[in-house]
Amino acid sequence: GGWGSGHCLKHRVVGEGACRCLSAGDRPESDPVQAFASRKDRPDLSLPATQTPPYNRQNTLGGWNERVACSVSMGDVDRMREEIGIVRIGTRGSPLAMAQAHEVRDRLRATHPALAPEHAIEIKVLSVAGDRIQDRPLAEIGGKGLFTKEIEDALADGGIDIAVHSMKDVPTVLPDGLEISCILEREDPRDAFFGKGIRSLDDLPAGSVVGSASLRRQALILHRRPDVKVVSFRGNVQTRLRKLGEGEVDATMLAVAGLNRLGLESLGISQQDFAPLSTEEMLPAVAQGAIGLETRIGDPRIGPLVAAIGHRESALRVTAERAALRELDGSCRTPIAAHAVLEADDQLRLRLTIAKPDGSAALTTERRGSLLDSAAMGVECGRELKADAGPDFMIAALGAG
Repeated sequence: GGWGSGHCLKHRVVGEGACRCLSAGDRPESDPVQAFASRKDRPDLSLPATQTPPYNRQNTLGGWNERVACSVSMGDVDRMREEIGIVRIGTRGSPLAMAQAHEVRDRLRATHPALAPEHAIEIKVLSVAGDRIQDRPLAEIGGKGLFTKEIEDALADGGIDIAVHSMKDVPTVLPDGLEISCILEREDPRDAFFGKGIRSLDDLPAGSVVGSASLRRQALILHRRPDVKVVSFRGNVQTRLRKLGEGEVDATMLAVAGLNRLGLESLGISQQDFAPLSTEEMLPAVAQGAIGLETRIGDPRIGPLVAAIGHRESALRVTAERAALRELDGSCRTPIAAHAVLEADDQLRLRLTIAKPDGSAALTTERRGSLLDSAAMGVECGRELKADAGPDFMIAALGAG
């Protein structure tokens, strides 16, 4: 699984030696999927050369589509199952986090026959501080690491094998020995606007109250609509929809990706209840809609399993956005928005915005370039805005909360 040296994004060819324009040495090191695939110590769990390979591989722009071939014998599967053992997935306990963990489990089962039995994959729910503390803004209690630390501790200690994260919650600096080794295909990154009979932020009456726990949304709402009031509005998707229905606020915003993963029917809503906002109207959070899998670096058992379900285009888009975030030293205390999208001819468009928490000012820049230059584009955007903003702007942003 994953991205071997025979894959070429530009020429759409597959096969060892088929194309040399994208050799391992040419891949950006910051792309986690490529970085893992190019390591010399990457293990090989394939069948011996004298046997039929367990998968038929088919190349697409996004990554490998793995389909189990009928030629796999039960003996082959049993041998692979013994080598792999039980795979333990760690996750937060919110409904959305559980839906994401189940998606990872299902993708692993569909890709690897040895993981198809019910007992082959375990999901372990871990309590994280960000979920336990609900009475204060995130900026006051420590930022994004509050949603990942306990899960990463379990991963480092060997209590779990895979940590499942919403990438928008993951700090740009990871603990020693851990890596984001896989990004799944990204969901819709847009924000959804919920208002009582109102379909747009621009249509809200002056003085309306908008609820959001996100500093990014708060700042961008106030920048666009300084005549409305923004209040902190924490809780999972179900809690925030309930508070909206009870009249605590006039409007709120939720990630479209979360709505799609939970299912509108299960939430008791329909598409008529909200309006997705264009990225021109509300630039998303960095890596919004992307699920990342964190593993131990060089894990010979787990690395190949997760590499096989990665989505390369999504990984490169997330790489660009997170490179910009890291350059700005962003956290939950910094209103930062970014969105990378693939355009024609494998060209990537990256937009980056940084705002003052009160919405009084916002700076935006963008880059277009090769998909393979995603990390460099992110760094350039981040450095440009950091220089343009100046120290006073950055201090105001970092002091939010």
